[in-house]
Amino acid sequence: MKIGLQQYWNLLVDYLKPQKSRVVKFAIALFASIGLQILNPQILRYFIDTAISGGDTQTLFLAAFLFIGVALITQVMTITATFYGESVAWTATNALRADLVEHCLRLDLSFHKYRTPGELVERIDGDVQQLSEFFSKFTIRILGNLLMMLGVIVVLFAEDWRAGLAISLFALTALSTLIKLRTIAVFHWGGYRQFSAEFFGFLGEQLIGMEDIRANGAKNYVMHRFYTIIRNWLPIFHKARLADTILWVTTNGIFTLGSVIALTVGAYLWSQQAITIGTVYLLYYYTTILSEPIEQIRNQFEDLQQADASIYRITDLLQIQSQLRASTNKSIPPGPLSIAFENVSFAYNDKELETGDLVLQDISFNLPAGQVLGLLGRTGSGKSSLARLLLRLYDPQSGSIRLEGVPIDQTPLKELPAKVGLVTQDVQLFQTTVRNNLTFFNQNISSDRIYETIEMLGLSEWLQSLPNGLDTTLGPDSSGLSAGQAQLLAFTRVFLKDPGLVILDEASSRLDPMTERLIEKAIDKLLMGRTAIIIAHRLATVERANQILILDKGQVSEYGAREELAKDPNSRFTQLLQAGLTDLLV
Repeated sequence: MKIGLQQYWNLLVDYLKPQKSRVVKFAIALFASIGLQILNPQILRYFIDTAISGGDTQTLFLAAFLFIGVALITQVMTITATFYGESVAWTATNALRADLVEHCLRLDLSFHKYRTPGELVERIDGDVQQLSEFFSKFTIRILGNLLMMLGVIVVLFAEDWRAGLAISLFALTALSTLIKLRTIAVFHWGGYRQFSAEFFGFLGEQLIGMEDIRANGAKNYVMHRFYTIIRNWLPIFHKARLADTILWVTTNGIFTLGSVIALTVGAYLWSQQAITIGTVYLLYYYTTILSEPIEQIRNQFEDLQQADASIYRITDLLQIQSQLRASTNKSIPPGPLSIAFENVSFAYNDKELETGDLVLQDISFNLPAGQVLGLLGRTGSGKSSLARLLLRLYDPQSGSIRLEGVPIDQTPLKELPAKVGLVTQDVQLFQTTVRNNLTFFNQNISSDRIYETIEMLGLSEWLQSLPNGLDTTLGPDSSGLSAGQAQLLAFTRVFLKDPGLVILDEASSRLDPMTERLIEKAIDKLLMGRTAIIIAHRLATVERANQILILDKGQVSEYGAREELAKDPNSRFTQLLQAGLTDLLV
């Protein structure tokens, strides 16, 4: 897990280049404070030597006021540097978060299928947060502290070459030791971040399923998993902190050695009358000052160990590529769309491919534009998977899918959602306004059109009960929406999008009879002038179909015109009708 300098450089260039002016201001303030810190001991040395030699009081007061003034300006520069540093870090980390979110949204669902939301939250937020210091301070502070060390050494050489040589050897020893110890905790911090991601993934999963957990008495199981994760998490944290402690102990030992060297050299040179007592104090003071940049460099290296692990995980995430094949610019024409499946086979993962346990196997059918396909089959037969392929949430391993003669893998991914509308039994509502929930932030849909669609679906009374109408924010309780009303909102979305192909995936299975009657009328209007695929368990919905496709274990069990299959006493569809359809499909 070795991170190359090129990866550090690429991150800095990508996220600090747009903030060039703030980075320059930060650098100026930081370097100014460093220069003033080197200057102030000279004033202090002058004050001590003047006092010992019996200098006049006015000169001493001027030196004292100058020392205080420089110290105050140093603090102002430090505050300024901190302000710009935090601003740079905030902007850079937010930009990186945005890039990671966008990258995850571009990945196909095979990526999200095997990762919990909590794990991705920790990747996008937790790992990026670890880079805050790296973006805001690492490079400039390392450079600034190295310059400060160089400035101190140059000044000491100017005072006496022996003092300069002694402190130079001390500084080189300190730096080489820290550099050698820099990577000892990287591996452990990487493991720590991974456990952190697993923990938040577990936490998110349990919070989402809280109702089922409490209803079924699974609290003990959840707590068992919680304690197991915590027990495994703690040892890796201890190892990472122990490695950091080694750096801390080493640094303190180096500081003690530096003080001994400074006092020893100072005492020797003073006994030889080579320097004044003020210079002895200057030597000790500079060595103390020198300990600060060494301590900051140690802190930066300690932060860098955690940043190493985060950069590795972030880079690993960014290198994951979508399994969807690259699209071209072939557009799907407007209006109702014909559908053609040609020998389509699909599996969600490599294991299913290796075992031959395909979700869909050699599926072929042709649905003319404007017709309705009734898609039937037992649970797990592949009905919903077929719908996901039409939306290109996945690509099949073999075969081709065409809409109005255009291969969907040659169509821009951004175009498909406008051409294909999907309504499922699970409706996702977002914590934003009713308008945004219905239009998905499409500003081109007018309020009049929204009101007209809501009136048609019988939701006007509910909308009028909201305090701000379309601009009411749907909160965690979805503003008192029932399951049926949420389903009607999902239908409203499809009406407003006006796609050429509509897929209804058991969309009316959760509705009460009264609401279902409203939906049945709405479906009649929705299907006018559109192609449709209806995945259903109920006879009333299937009666709309022109063609019937029955899946069994991922294969076509029966396919043909609905009327012809209904007339054939030996057909599977006729048997389903005679059995009442529902009993044989669940």
